[in-house]
Parts: sequence; structure tokens; C-alpha cells
Amino acid sequence: MKRSTERILTTHAGALPRPDELIRAIGGGAGNEPAKDGGSELNAMLRRLVPEVVRHQVELGIDVVNDGEYGKPSWTGYVNQRLAGFEARPSDTPPIFETSYDMRQFADYYGEAIREGTLWHRSVAQEPPPPTPVEYVCTGPIRYAGGAIIGRDVENLRNALKQTGAVEGFLPVAAPASVEVGRKNEYYKSEEEFVFAIAEAMGEEYKAITDGGFVVQIDDAWVPALWDQMLPDVDLATYLKYCDLRIEALNHALEGIPEAQVRYHICWGSWHGPHVSDVPLAEILPLMLKIKAGAFVFEAANVRHEHEYHVWEGADLPEGKILIPGVVSHATNVVEHPELVAERLTKYADIVGKENVMAGTDCGLGGRVHPQVAWAKLGALAEGARIASARLWS
Repeated sequence: MKRSTERILTTHAGALPRPDELIRAIGGGAGNEPAKDGGSELNAMLRRLVPEVVRHQVELGIDVVNDGEYGKPSWTGYVNQRLAGFEARPSDTPPIFETSYDMRQFADYYGEAIREGTLWHRSVAQEPPPPTPVEYVCTGPIRYAGGAIIGRDVENLRNALKQTGAVEGFLPVAAPASVEVGRKNEYYKSEEEFVFAIAEAMGEEYKAITDGGFVVQIDDAWVPALWDQMLPDVDLATYLKYCDLRIEALNHALEGIPEAQVRYHICWGSWHGPHVSDVPLAEILPLMLKIKAGAFVFEAANVRHEHEYHVWEGADLPEGKILIPGVVSHATNVVEHPELVAERLTKYADIVGKENVMAGTDCGLGGRVHPQVAWAKLGALAEGARIASARLWS
């Protein structure tokens, strides 16, 4: 994993705007909708589009790039094509985020936002969710069946890096805890067996990425977001105990993978809502620092969490770890000023050392804000990093 030895390096959290033709071919959304089977036509499209999205990142000044998550319909829904042992069934329950404590406190707001479709950015090419929601039920042994697909994603990113000269590549994947959410178990005898079976299977995907020479980013938005789902019927100790088992399972999945090839990403969900029920970073930081990862990607520009840079002042950041705070946010269409980006980066550099900081985004920008806004935000991120570097290395 590259470090900011001569300047603040830049990266982002994963999803990038995708062309309408790709959305029509693969689907796209925030939930567990079944992915479309694009076959050879989709594979040819990805071979053409992945170098384009990598080149765009490089031109804007992003150092550590990815494939924009172009090979996935959504951040966790993609595993429905890659995990065997699950059966798709019609569901009569609402999407899990729609049952959150935040939603209950702001029911009028959420009702309007859902009707108007403003909780997320939605492309005109994106189909609405199916009228009958789908849930995935574990009915047999879980195993990884996505070897050919992850091999395609690795090869596409490798070819794109060769063509563009990017500094380094990463591929985001779902954490076991985030795969588990919304999926039911009818096969394993216990919750622990179920979670560890998911971890065993997903570990094959993680290793395929690192064996391919890339950094693997573990996306685990549901660890912090589940606090909001459990309220008001749970106390902090119970929630942390629930999460601790999932962290243990993730570390099991990462066994044998060098920490220097692992980034761990958390956020509090990407919908455009109040988020007053988010668990404070201070409460989950000890969990995060247990992860066998070399870098931590987290929300730091979102106005609900920007103040939490103070948490790192008292944290015992292990030697050699890297912080990748979000310095532009998916939660607003306002493009951050580069001077503000530089100030945010300088705060973290002053706390943990400039060589231990990279510039990132709060979450994936694709599907959260309009494509024009998303690319402008990445440009502001890169310019802000240049300003901060000039000050820190002056």
C-alpha cells in the first residue's frame, strides 16, 4: 500500500458514476436487487469502460484508483451472483433502512423523500426496485462461486492500470457483517456458524484481489448503521457485542492476507437524511482498530461527523497504520472548496503525521450525487490535497 511520503496521496471510497449503457446492462441500486446477467456483451463493455473510468480518475489527480465498481449492480447486492447456498424469495418486509430509528423520528421527511426519490441520486437509466421485494435465504452450505467474475474484475483493473499509469489500484468488497444484513439463515445451527460461513466464502474473494496484486477495501457500512436499526431497543453493550462477533469473523476471512494490502471502510449509510441517530465514532473506534487492516477509510466531511477528528487525538493508532478520512462528502451536492479540503487534511496530518494520511471520500459518490457533481468533488479533493501538501512539505 502506497504511503504519503512526499505529498498527500489521493483516493476515494469506491463507487463512481457509471454510464447509462452500463446501468441498463448490469442494473444498479443500493439494495439487494438481483443483478442482470449481461454475459459476454457485459464483459466486452467492461473491458472498454474500466480503462475509461480509471483514466478519468488519473486525469483529475487521483493516485490510488479503482474500477468504479463497474462490475457490480450494488455494493452488497453483487454477492447474490457470487455466493452459493442462498435462495431468492419474495419478501413482504420493507427494506431494512426504512425501519430505522432515524426514519421513525423524521417520518414526514422520509415519506416525502421516498415519494420524490431524493434519498439517493437515481439515473434515468436506472429501473425502479421490483414491486415485490426479494430476500435471500440460506438453504444450504455457503460457498464462493464467483471466481470467474472476480477474475474478470481483477484483469480489467490490471489492464486499465497498464494503460493509464495509475499509482496503485484497489477493489472494494463487502464485509461479512454487511453481506449478512437482509439475509436469513435456515441452514446453519447458530448465528455464529452462519456469520463465519459467510466470512469463509468472502475470504476467497478478498484473497483473489490481493493475489492479483491489488489492495482490497472491505466495505462495512452496516456495522455503524445497525445501531440506528436496533434503537431504541438495545443498549450500547449489546450492540458492541453483536458487532464484535462480526469483526472476529472478518479477521478470520483476512487470515493470510498482509495487512498492508487491506483497507477497511465504514460509513453511516449513504442516504440523504438527518442521521441524528448515528452511533458516535468514539464508540466504535475500538472495534475498527481490531481489524487486520493497514488503512481505515471513514466519513470525516459529513457535517454529522466532521467534528470527530478530535477522537483521533486520544486514540492509540498502531504503528504503520494509515488514515483515509473523507474530505469530500456524498451527503451534499455542494462541491467542497479546495481550501476546505486542505484544512481537513492538515488537521489529520497534525494529529497522526502527514505520512499516515491520504485524502479520501466519505463514501462512494456514484449513485449518491449527480455524475457532474461527483467528478467535480474528486477534482476538488485532488486540488485540496495539492494545497495541503505544499503546506505540509514546505
